[in-house]
Amino acid sequence: MKGRNFFRTIQVKLVIIYLLLILVAMQLIGVYFISTVKNSLITSFTNNLKEQAGMLAQFSAPSLLPKLEAGDDSAVNTTEDLNLVVRNLFSISGAEVQVLDANGTVVATSLQVHQSYIGQKNKSLAVSRALQNIPDNEEEIIDEDNTRKKMIALPVTYNEKVVGAVYVVASMTDLYETVNRVNQIFFSGTLIALGLTGVLGILLAHTITNPIQGLTRQAEAVADGRFDLKAPVLGDDEIGRLSMAFNEMTIRLKEALSANEEENEKLVSVLSNMSDGVVAADERGVIIVWNRRALELLDAETFQDVKLSELLELSPEKMAELQTGRGRTLLIKREPTDPALRGAEHEGSLLRVTFTPIHRRGKGMTGTIAVLQDFTEQEKLEQSRRQFVANVSHELRTPLTTIKSYAEALGDGALEERELAERFVGVISNETERMIRLVTDLLHLSRLDSNQAPLRRRQTQIHEMLDEVADRFSFQLRQKSIGATVQVERGLKKAWLDRDQIDQVLDNLISNAIKYTLDGGTIQIAARKAGDGSLLEISVKDTGIGIPKKDLTRIFDRFYRVDKARSRNMGGTGLGLSIAREIVKAHGGTIALHSELNEGTTVSFTLPLLQEGGEA
Repeated sequence: MKGRNFFRTIQVKLVIIYLLLILVAMQLIGVYFISTVKNSLITSFTNNLKEQAGMLAQFSAPSLLPKLEAGDDSAVNTTEDLNLVVRNLFSISGAEVQVLDANGTVVATSLQVHQSYIGQKNKSLAVSRALQNIPDNEEEIIDEDNTRKKMIALPVTYNEKVVGAVYVVASMTDLYETVNRVNQIFFSGTLIALGLTGVLGILLAHTITNPIQGLTRQAEAVADGRFDLKAPVLGDDEIGRLSMAFNEMTIRLKEALSANEEENEKLVSVLSNMSDGVVAADERGVIIVWNRRALELLDAETFQDVKLSELLELSPEKMAELQTGRGRTLLIKREPTDPALRGAEHEGSLLRVTFTPIHRRGKGMTGTIAVLQDFTEQEKLEQSRRQFVANVSHELRTPLTTIKSYAEALGDGALEERELAERFVGVISNETERMIRLVTDLLHLSRLDSNQAPLRRRQTQIHEMLDEVADRFSFQLRQKSIGATVQVERGLKKAWLDRDQIDQVLDNLISNAIKYTLDGGTIQIAARKAGDGSLLEISVKDTGIGIPKKDLTRIFDRFYRVDKARSRNMGGTGLGLSIAREIVKAHGGTIALHSELNEGTTVSFTLPLLQEGGEA
């Protein structure tokens, strides 16, 4: 594997390319050069043979003439003289020269060992062609000794008549040895050139690969999140400019990543601290981003690999409709996940979901963002407001209708009857007082809601305050034969509180206890320390008719009455417990009510015992 990776490096590839280029170039040059040298040597060798054969043909023509023209003795040379000339003057190293007459018979030969050929006929095709006066007769042959030879046959003419032929066969061993030596020299030169090219290629490739290796190291460092390394700039060439550009890119990438991380931290911080839930889904509808508030609103631990439509229990058609525009909203009511909490007392939560599609240029919709808002309290407040307006209207309409009716009756002549007029005026007066009480309570609540009723705390004797409250209701208690007791924990003496407002709370609680306690019942007013001794707890317990369980959760709501007709007939405005709760809350305390139907009711509230109060 290491060897395979080694041959994949740029440096080795460059060296191999250089070597292959040199090898191809040398091979092309060698083939052309050696072929040219070989052809030149063969041409020169052949021309030399032809020149000597031609000279011999001219010289031997007169010697061959007597066999044709016997009468001309002056022009004829003897065969012995021709043999002597052929052996001495026309000897070619490693070659055999034969002179033949017009019949193809050997007249003279240059080799002593072939003297027996004289008088024999040479049946070579080249000789036959030469005797037919065909001048170009040459070929290369390989004899029995595997020696390459050049054969030439030239016609011998005299007065344009063929009188014989010259036959030359010369060895080409020296010529091919010369070609082989040239080949060896060229091969050696090629090896030397390849060696030098390899060394130079390694040096040259190193100058290219070294900066690339530096760039590779920096790229790996950047991939690992380290931006402190810089690629070496070794020159002003292309690689040098690439290194400078890479260093600049690294700096900008570091700045971009830092800015991106900062933006991500801001986004995470914003999402984590949002009061609304945020859920983002990709183009497939799978949730990819959410915040903690979304988990709380939907009572889930994670949204990993959950589809938005499944999470919100929406059909694909409804989901597609909500994703068609921006700011599409939907109200979703969720029941409690715990089956034990489902019912009238636990109405679940109401969520307002706003859908916003995410679009990318050229790709259409790539995701959806859903913003979840807890609409439960807002809906309750809206219902309370509507109910409050309806209750105020109803509470005012009844006395106003009564006053109008009796006033019209008085105007129609009831004033003439004194007893009837006095009764009508009394009814009008009572209804007017009832409206005054209602408006007074509303103004008091308004001041408490807007913090316009500041507390005027003063040191107050607890036992004295409770006794005074019981004394104020002594007449009503005697009327219904109700027994009242006051109990104060030993050691509990004083507390810092707004005496007037706490008196109003106690008056409301005791008044309600008297109203809903049957004749002969009992009311107990008690005070004690609660918690770790830092709280004052005051309770009012009666043995009255009690409150149904279904009404306990709304008993402190404004204008809420358990028995509406009876409460209104008893002169209540339905705001007493609401005012009591606001006063206790303004003191920093809490109020609670416990009741059993037909057994009685206990209302208790706690107030902090402040330090400046000293020992209570």
